[in-house]
Amino acid sequence: MNKPGSIRSDAHEQTIRAAWLYYVAGNTQEQTAELLGISRVKVNRLLAEAKEAGIVKISIEHRFARMAEVEETIRSRHKLSFCRTTPPLLSSSARRRSMPSRARLESESPIARRAVGIVAADLLQERLQADESSVVGVGFGRTIANVPSHLGEMFKPQVKFVSAMGSLTRSSAANPFEVVCHLAERTGGEGHLLPVPFIANTIADKQIFMSQRVFKETLALAEQANFYLVTLGQCDEYSLLFRHRLLSGIELQDLNRAGAVCDCMGKFFDANGQIVPSELNERTLAVDIRHLYDREVILLCAGRQKLKALGGLLKAGFVKGLIIDGDTALSLIREYD
Repeated sequence: MNKPGSIRSDAHEQTIRAAWLYYVAGNTQEQTAELLGISRVKVNRLLAEAKEAGIVKISIEHRFARMAEVEETIRSRHKLSFCRTTPPLLSSSARRRSMPSRARLESESPIARRAVGIVAADLLQERLQADESSVVGVGFGRTIANVPSHLGEMFKPQVKFVSAMGSLTRSSAANPFEVVCHLAERTGGEGHLLPVPFIANTIADKQIFMSQRVFKETLALAEQANFYLVTLGQCDEYSLLFRHRLLSGIELQDLNRAGAVCDCMGKFFDANGQIVPSELNERTLAVDIRHLYDREVILLCAGRQKLKALGGLLKAGFVKGLIIDGDTALSLIREYD
């Protein structure tokens, strides 16, 4: 019987990758075999080895040895306090090293989002165990929406989760209202919500929302956060804002003409990390971006389709920590090679 650490290094990494794709991403053995470019019989053997070696227990041990250098390279290049990655789940074989089509990238994204959500949940649990009175600012996004369900059991009634931006949509699971509530439920902590839309119709409407007492009180709490969990969106037709009709086609075109490549925390940035000239930046309701430069902002990034957006946002200078899927991390490294 294999013991933990007894599997050969390259075989060990393939075993971990197979375990993530099968147990975490929810693929069948046949799908896992196709993604790894191996036979289904070998996948079955790898999964058995993962159990015998202690890699698969109640949860999957996510540290992946050869990614340590990648994490450190990203951390130092972008002047971050830390970088954590998942294993590279989808781009291991030679036939996957070139950037696939946009449709393929979009189909890969749920796996990446779930994997990043697991690593982010581990980090959040560490932070809450260390400080039971934390205030956590929460952005919106499908990646952050994966975090609550992967938190381990804990009871932290003094922890406060607060939405750091207005609501996305009433029905979306990526809505910060939903995420804040789920985090509070999982930990026994408090949930505090900004009861306003993400983008006001006009600047005058934004001023009205901001004048409300409940907005001021919640915003004041959000500005006291020990750290923030945020995501980013790309500025194209695949973006969450456009899909949920918070951005019109004309507004998206105007952003593209202004050079916008991403949005984060209510602001739109170009490839150099500069906020683009757009009235939309004046209509969003969120913690003031200037406030974030003096706080710890942890960015969750999942999916290689966000590579260009990520490159721009990291240049903005307010992101302190990065949690990223292994495939996007490797692509980010290649951008500099």
